[in-house]
Amino acid sequence: MNALAPQRLYGRRKGKRLRPTQAALLRDLLPRLSIALPAEGATLDPRALFEAPVAEVWLEIGFGGGEHLAALAAANPTVGFIGCEPFVNGVAKLLATVARDGLANVRVLPGDARPLLTALAPRSIARAFILFPDPWPKARHHKRRIVSGETLDALARALVPGAELRLATDDADYALWMLELAGRHGAFAGPDPATPLASLGERPADWPRTRYEQKAVAAGRNPAFLLYRRR
Repeated sequence: MNALAPQRLYGRRKGKRLRPTQAALLRDLLPRLSIALPAEGATLDPRALFEAPVAEVWLEIGFGGGEHLAALAAANPTVGFIGCEPFVNGVAKLLATVARDGLANVRVLPGDARPLLTALAPRSIARAFILFPDPWPKARHHKRRIVSGETLDALARALVPGAELRLATDDADYALWMLELAGRHGAFAGPDPATPLASLGERPADWPRTRYEQKAVAAGRNPAFLLYRRR
């Protein structure tokens, strides 16, 4: 198994104080939806996480407030969705939507996605998303970026042939970074590393808008949307 090297998880884990209803969701609902990672060296079949049979499983790494994941889960009830997010407030927001809309096809890893990527059974994920991750703009912090050669290697192992990998960012430097790493990775077919960012600025209709995208556009930043397929 090509395990990701253990890394420190950077960024905030918790924001403003949770409301009582949010705290109750973390206490009562999260344990029913939370993913238990297998023992080291064991593999996890993601289909087994869902009570009802699912046609396939999609994975979102860093779902923020969960708007994108919840919208897709509601629109695709036969698909199982796994969301990974270390920010407690974001997890609470997703749980509120899951409870409100009765989404039975969502499971949550409230933490670092990398151990899950290591544990997933090969060729078990049909679509993966990394949307508007922290860009870590300073050069000395680039090693903290979730889109990395190691992450792409792990995704290549977990994705089924033909699976989609969707990336998005509003940081131009990070967009170029994504283009370079994914475009030169032998497992993925998609935009050439030399693709002008201006040609990647239109969000496809089936990509639900996230809160981070709305904030970026309001601030005058131009998001880039990158679609790759597992060869």
